[in-house]
Amino acid sequence: QPQLVESGGGLVQPGGSLRLSCAASGGPFSLYKVGWFRQAPGKEREFVADIVMRTNRDVYADSVKGRFTISSDNAKNTHYLQMNSLKPEDTAVYYCTAGSAFAYNYWGQGTLVTVSS
Repeated sequence: QPQLVESGGGLVQPGGSLRLSCAASGGPFSLYKVGWFRQAPGKEREFVADIVMRTNRDVYADSVKGRFTISSDNAKNTHYLQMNSLKPEDTAVYYCTAGSAFAYNYWGQGTLVTVSS
């Protein structure tokens, strides 16, 4: 089964940008969709964005729409979350996930993003 490893988190000032990466290994495998979730301290994990690999159809949470972009490099088995215009409320552990049309079956260990001045 695929293993997902996130990277790219860190400390950034409000208004700044970060790009998270999710490297998938353990294949060969075919993933239907890849997504990103996040969990802020004291809050439940929430959906951020996902993309259907075959159609490149992407979906975003209202809170990040217009600021975040999800993408994939199939040749590298790597998936990305470009985050622009970051706000303090974007502070969270970000998780990469992948799976079928019906469920997210695989999860990474998470990468911490802190937005603070």
